[in-house]
Amino acid sequence: MTHAGERAAASTTVEQAIAPEHARALWPLPTVLRPHRNLLTHYLLSSLLLGPAFPVFMVQRFFKFQTLSYALDEEGITVRWGILFRREVSLTYARIQDIHLSSNLLERWLGLARIQLQTASGSAQAEVTIEGLQHFEAMRDFLYGRMRGTRDVAGSGPSAPGALATASRGEGLETVLREVAAEVRLLRQELGGTSTPTPHEPNAPEKDHG
Repeated sequence: MTHAGERAAASTTVEQAIAPEHARALWPLPTVLRPHRNLLTHYLLSSLLLGPAFPVFMVQRFFKFQTLSYALDEEGITVRWGILFRREVSLTYARIQDIHLSSNLLERWLGLARIQLQTASGSAQAEVTIEGLQHFEAMRDFLYGRMRGTRDVAGSGPSAPGALATASRGEGLETVLREVAAEVRLLRQELGGTSTPTPHEPNAPEKDHG
């Protein structure tokens, strides 16, 4: 084996040995991913099973492979493909409800799998399907971690501002009540300085003027 072949084999071994928890290092965000060339082979072989319709489906899938891309950022994932009819599907991590990983015999032979992302829309079909990535397990774990992270933030986020707002309203009401009480005490003191008898004056002994 040549040195170039050894380096290629070593590189493949290292890439396959990357643990799923290192997915963040694999795909520093934002990033745009392209499908592996084995996906085109999968399209070719699966189109052969369609018989006379093979040319039509193969041309369609060839252009899909050439234009297919996955854009990942801090908010979610966007899938784009198509030339004449450009399609774009965006999905935030917070909307993801379930993640399925599936592969048929041909996909397993090519080292591929499909990652299906489902939302709470009620549809039985996946909202987004990611195909053609060899590090599909790492991608699944990456998306799962993002999904759980956004849910945790969403679950704890509203309660904290709500508690702060409630505390602020409570403190404001307490301040107003203290001010009202101070004004009432001041008003009583002012009334006590006039000719109006104070509460203890009727009980005081009368002076003898005789």
